[in-house]
Amino acid sequence: MRLFFLFLITFLSTNLLPAQELIIGSELVKPGIRVIFEGAIKDNVTPSHLHLEESKTDVHLEARVNWASDKTVTVPEGAPRGGFVAYLTITAEVINERTGERLEDIQVVPHINLIDNLHYARNISLPGKRDDLYTVKFTVYPPAGAQLALHKDWRENHSDQLFEQTQFEYKNVDFEEIANASRR
Repeated sequence: MRLFFLFLITFLSTNLLPAQELIIGSELVKPGIRVIFEGAIKDNVTPSHLHLEESKTDVHLEARVNWASDKTVTVPEGAPRGGFVAYLTITAEVINERTGERLEDIQVVPHINLIDNLHYARNISLPGKRDDLYTVKFTVYPPAGAQLALHKDWRENHSDQLFEQTQFEYKNVDFEEIANASRR
């Protein structure tokens, strides 16, 4: 009986449960915004005319952007710890380290699902083989113009924008396990 349960647990964990998301990087942006970049398992995303089909996707590239939930990080007064930070523009570039092939100007746009809730993401096809290593560059832009109005108290206590535009670069990213996984 014990051997049966060991087999069942091994079978479920290797065949039915989806692989974990690949954490590419985790960053803290002033004033207290946590950005977690991930490579997730490909998925079916609608509207289909705006998103790469699941069958043509290698990786669901994600950015989870929330007010820091960690109590050791100071967030602005009134910011809901763990709450989604909206109205951002996020772009990515994926560079094959072996061939130099690039996938540029990837617009990582708002998505919602039952696992991560609101997040930014895009289905992508890797510019090369799944077992190649990649450099991934993310640029995170604050809301611009009329996307977000800033009250006087915010400007006086923080800045005349939500945060400074920033770029993050990660080398030797191995997408192979995530790219070979399936949600179904």
